[in-house]
Amino acid sequence: MSPAASRPAGSGGPALPGDPPGGPRALAVWGLGVAVYFVAIVYRTSLGVAGLDAADRFEINASALSSFSILQLLVYAGMQIPVGLLVDRLGTRKVLTLGVVLFTTGQFGFALSESYAAALASRALLGCGDAMTFISVLRLGARWFPARRGPLIAQVAALFGMAGNLISTLVLARLLHEFGWTPTFAGSAVGGVLMLVLALLFLKDHPEGYGPAPAGAARPATAFAERAGGGTRAGAAGTSGTAGTAGTSGTAGTSGPAASGRGFVRRQIADAWREPGTRLGMWVHFTTQFPAMVFLLLWGMPFLVEAEGLTRGRASELLTLIVLSNMVTGLVFGQVIARHHAARAPLALGSVAATALLWAAVLTWPQEHAPGWLLITLCVVLGACGPASMIGFDFARPANPPERLGTASGIVNMGGFIASMTTLLAVGVLLDATGEDYRIAFSSVFVLQALGLSQILRLRGRAQRREQERVVASRVEAVHVPA
Repeated sequence: MSPAASRPAGSGGPALPGDPPGGPRALAVWGLGVAVYFVAIVYRTSLGVAGLDAADRFEINASALSSFSILQLLVYAGMQIPVGLLVDRLGTRKVLTLGVVLFTTGQFGFALSESYAAALASRALLGCGDAMTFISVLRLGARWFPARRGPLIAQVAALFGMAGNLISTLVLARLLHEFGWTPTFAGSAVGGVLMLVLALLFLKDHPEGYGPAPAGAARPATAFAERAGGGTRAGAAGTSGTAGTAGTSGTAGTSGPAASGRGFVRRQIADAWREPGTRLGMWVHFTTQFPAMVFLLLWGMPFLVEAEGLTRGRASELLTLIVLSNMVTGLVFGQVIARHHAARAPLALGSVAATALLWAAVLTWPQEHAPGWLLITLCVVLGACGPASMIGFDFARPANPPERLGTASGIVNMGGFIASMTTLLAVGVLLDATGEDYRIAFSSVFVLQALGLSQILRLRGRAQRREQERVVASRVEAVHVPA
């Protein structure tokens, strides 16, 4: 019997399987996972400050330049469901360690690349390793911390990830200017080697006694609804009454023989996708993340320098402002959602509306360059895109049990990166087609926002009713279950 299951009934609520107490060791292990994610973000966003240098080094146009980030995100998005399945089956430590090996190798390869083809291959390898980090960190948080900490833990993880973006905009940009391409990128890859050593030595999948439930083990329905039903429990790692196979209530089916073969893969994906909360989470992630991702990952620096006439130094300051805004907003969103379950959709929709409004104001400004105050406001609002995209996971977590969390998180995480990849390509193609008219190119943002918004509004009510049904069902069962 696990420690969670052995707690007395009056010790702070029902015993929730897989709901550990947290503590200093949990913070240390989770912090190591977050450090790996931090390094991955540094590598992912390093091209954002080196886009103009890459164009000169490889003698390529805007479309070819966008191919770097498009390929990286294509690999990243395509890996999300496979990585989720791997995390569910193999555990966090193995998947995260493999990710470190891949993205560090990719960064070294990018540093040494002399040709466009070699650089593309390196970015693809980097994207493959990067894809294994965030879902693993989410799983670590779910396995090491209690359910009520879910939203805040996820937002703090994203916050430290954005700190990696800060390193790119402040440190790598300066190093690139002073030391050149190869020393800068090769030197940054040393951080990946350090993370690999630490992960092999200290990373653990879960606390002792809080491992995944064995195949066929009963899972009380009340535990699911306690996690799904109210403010602080919204971020629980598992809240659905089903696991393993559809229609098998209260069972965990991801260990042992049942967890092998193609049938397991199909069940995991189908069961996760069947939940309206998973699909809503994906579309929230799709709609909110990509405006800032596209700006930070590649096109922000060229837009600010070439279209708005800013110096590289001033443009770097505005990119830094996005990161700082993201970090502050992430803390606020995490606290609000942890306390007020119903705030998820208003925060997400408000972020979409504010982003669209500010982009419209900048792109339609009657003069050649938008004023500085408007660009600053745009960057502050873009900083909320990352925390808003994390709300997608707060819709998916209450809809899926712990043993399906990796798969569901992979589906959600695909959304924003598919949107980012599409927009990166659209901006590059439109820049070449229009003679580098950034106003037309960045108008593609509104098309994807409209698509995502329509899906959010379509699924919102359905997901909310599903969550409420779980809460009601568990409360009815709690009345009839002897204490």
